[in-house]
Amino acid sequence: MDEITADRQGFDAPRMPEDAITASILAAVAEQRLPAGTKLGEQALSDLFQCHRANVRRALTSLAAQHVVELRPNRGAFVATPSPEEAREVFEARRTIERTLARSAIGRATDADIAKMRATIAQEVTARASGDKPAELRLSRAFHMRLATIAANSVLERFLTELTLRTTLILGLYNETGTTTCAESEHAPIVDAIEARDEPRLVALIDEHLLHLEAGLDFSRPATRTRTLAEQLTLPPVAE
Repeated sequence: MDEITADRQGFDAPRMPEDAITASILAAVAEQRLPAGTKLGEQALSDLFQCHRANVRRALTSLAAQHVVELRPNRGAFVATPSPEEAREVFEARRTIERTLARSAIGRATDADIAKMRATIAQEVTARASGDKPAELRLSRAFHMRLATIAANSVLERFLTELTLRTTLILGLYNETGTTTCAESEHAPIVDAIEARDEPRLVALIDEHLLHLEAGLDFSRPATRTRTLAEQLTLPPVAE
């Protein structure tokens, strides 16, 4: 199994029913198959995953702690719908964290790390050209998470994991295309700066990249949902 496939499958291999539910919802959010505002009914998820509602509640509580799901009193669980203010705060937090990670990564990156980042960019360009939006989103996220892995700060890496998922929700909600068309033109110079060990340029490029994404947000866009919950989630195989 390659790295990107592993990332798509699941944010840790599921062991219990709640793990499978959590992994499936996280993957669907990361690929924008599960838009902001989607209702996550306990009974519907219990039926889909063939488990008890207690398993569903545990999964939803875990997702709420990651700010991917909102638990609304007397209404149930919904995929989080970040407000414009929250969107701005998420991007501000990402810029702060990714600057720190970039400064750490620039002294740690090996030739192999740089080659992997360039390979991710190439795959992202291919995915965009073929119209494979879920793959494009996964690869864009993988690019940024690679920077966190190189920096070797597990605490900031966990924060960035949450923030990149929230960014995906924000882009799906407030960006016309739900993603960006700047991977090759903006990701590649970031790798060039890492390879050149040019810290000031690297930090500036990270800022410019995230500011460009934020500038493309249109807070007047309404949220839409056209598919059923079963269509949006990747379900685990049914046991024989």
